[in-house]
Amino acid sequence: MIKNILKGIKAYAGTFKLISKLGLWKYFGVPMLISFLTASSIILAAYTFADNFAYYTSKLWIWQWGKDTFFLISEILSGIIILVLGFILYKHIVMALSAPFMSPVSEKIENHLSGAPKDHHRKTSFTEQLWRGIRINVRNLLMEIALTIPILLLSFIPVIGIGASILLFLVQAYYAGFGNMDYTLERHFKYHESIKFVKQHRGIAIGNGIVFMLFLLIPIIGIILVLPLSVTAASTETVTLLKNQNKLVPHDL
Repeated sequence: MIKNILKGIKAYAGTFKLISKLGLWKYFGVPMLISFLTASSIILAAYTFADNFAYYTSKLWIWQWGKDTFFLISEILSGIIILVLGFILYKHIVMALSAPFMSPVSEKIENHLSGAPKDHHRKTSFTEQLWRGIRINVRNLLMEIALTIPILLLSFIPVIGIGASILLFLVQAYYAGFGNMDYTLERHFKYHESIKFVKQHRGIAIGNGIVFMLFLLIPIIGIILVLPLSVTAASTETVTLLKNQNKLVPHDL
């Protein structure tokens, strides 16, 4: 597992060079815009609604002394909660809506690595790619929420909370990497087959997702570059896995 996680992380080396070599930057314009607008909306929502939630939460403090302090604490916690929930949604929204733009990028990387002809195109349409992206990411979102809630509860327990926080980060990383790998898998596997494949190689998904999540900590630049770099890294590793398992089936022209 650890070896595969490191592979997923190391796959980011050379991504800038590969993107430039294949002339892929032009495909990232719309996904970058989607990423920036989604992240901006989440930050704006946290700023706008934190006061509202704090107003109702502060009513729980029935004493007059310390009321302002309790309101401030409630406001900060409300903002943090909105941001956490928002960024859980963020990656799934961005990856789902970007699917029709990221799939061609993944395909060009696959053609480059496998030596397939450049005019080799898959049969799925823009709509089919979008639907596949939405379906995968809604499924992953529900699974992530189901795992996140009990982990969050464990995080309040002293000592255990430290391990729970790390586990929560790894869960989010896994589903981020999952979405990035599926841009390649959608050309080779059906929905359930892709889920099975990623589970078998969850270390690669986690490694890819770890860097994805860390990029989000970089103001503005991270949000803009996270998708191009993470998708490129995931595509190279996924193609390698498929080639090693003789599952890189040629597409119909």
